[in-house]
Amino acid sequence: MNLRHLVLLIPLLTMPGVLADGLPDLGEASQSGFSPQTERRIGEAIMVDVRHDRSLVDDTELTDYLNNLGYRLVASSTENRQDFEFFVLRDNTLNAFALPGGFIGVHTGLILAAQSESELAAVLGHEIAHVTQHHLARIIAKQEQSAVTSLAALAVAILAARSNPQVANAAMATAQATSIQTQLDFTREHEREADRIGIQTLTQAGFDPRAAVSFFERLQKSSRLYENNAPEYLRTHPITSGRIADLQNRLEDKPYRQVPDSLEFQLVRAKLRAEEGTPQQAIAHFEEALREKKYSSEAASRYGLAAALLRAKETARAEQELAQLRKITAPNAITENLDALIKTASGPPGAALAQYQTALKSFPNHRALVYGYAEALLQNRHISDALKLVGDRLRRFPNDARLYELQAQGYAMQGKMLLSHQAQAEAYTRQGNLVAAIEQLQLGLKAGDSDFYQLSIAEARLKALRVEHAELTKKP
Repeated sequence: MNLRHLVLLIPLLTMPGVLADGLPDLGEASQSGFSPQTERRIGEAIMVDVRHDRSLVDDTELTDYLNNLGYRLVASSTENRQDFEFFVLRDNTLNAFALPGGFIGVHTGLILAAQSESELAAVLGHEIAHVTQHHLARIIAKQEQSAVTSLAALAVAILAARSNPQVANAAMATAQATSIQTQLDFTREHEREADRIGIQTLTQAGFDPRAAVSFFERLQKSSRLYENNAPEYLRTHPITSGRIADLQNRLEDKPYRQVPDSLEFQLVRAKLRAEEGTPQQAIAHFEEALREKKYSSEAASRYGLAAALLRAKETARAEQELAQLRKITAPNAITENLDALIKTASGPPGAALAQYQTALKSFPNHRALVYGYAEALLQNRHISDALKLVGDRLRRFPNDARLYELQAQGYAMQGKMLLSHQAQAEAYTRQGNLVAAIEQLQLGLKAGDSDFYQLSIAEARLKALRVEHAELTKKP
């Protein structure tokens, strides 16, 4: 299943017999929608699959940037009484979507297409509004059984269209037009509401609100081919001329505001561009940009070139570009991390370890540096040092799944298999995958390498996770 269509399949959760394994049984939907707790549980259940999807971008710096940007907007929202998680999917299409419970996905294509940080923030602000206004829950609550069935047929049609348009046309013919139209009217109300609240949030957060208009206009142009070949209701976010006109009217009396892009925005976009195509194509792209001075940020272009050269295993040239980059920009965590990666690929182990140590003194909370340093320590058999680093971080950040994964790796290298399985279980727990966590503890208890005290701790944790899993999946 393509993740960008998950939002269309949410209504299926209310149909008897189609609850996904591990999802909470939602019972009867009320007109007021579901509780925030239920929304979160739905979102977490979906995210278990998202985290295992190959299109999920496992890049700490990109994820942290997006979450920092998202939470800057959330802090400026009038309704920010819930947690959010922002994630990136590797997909060239221009899209973003919200799941129940505060989970917001963004395609790499959209990040690259955004011509300013304010444009990207405009999209996030819109999706945040969908969450804070509980639009998905309200959609589900509004549906009668017949309408849900129609949406199910429509979802099948959209999914089928990706591989077989003829099948899609047949599937669309089975959908009930009246109930679908009722659903669409409700969705258009949501889009207008998300536009209004998103603009308010964007302005309060210090971004350029007019960026929403410029970006949505480009989205409208890019979707014209799709509009000409399918009814309007096939889009999850119908971008119409009316919507754009409404936004322009809201901004008519607002003063012009020029907001410069952050260096982090420029760097993460360059990083994504360096990963596109072949390494040689990425190198050529940045070399041309620098030669012709076709860039919005020279620093970002040099960073992108260094990253592309590292990808091509041309580490000597990558080091040269990094040296040029240091001359034109202040020290920053993303550049320092790239330096450590280049040294890991090219130099003696001591050089990379020294770079991580130095960088962490200046940027102690940069997760990519922490993870990279721990991995470098493990690779060079400094296992005790790695476990100490990870343990210290876990005391400060006990919900960091990646730290538990590194801890599991370190314990396994020491032959401490119960502790390794326990750590991996905690990683799975924080990813919402209780079934896998329970399996890890069961394996650990069979390892036979621990004392009574450690076994007692593992058994107690296993019992607690079983109770939690049963509570989440029980029928009302």
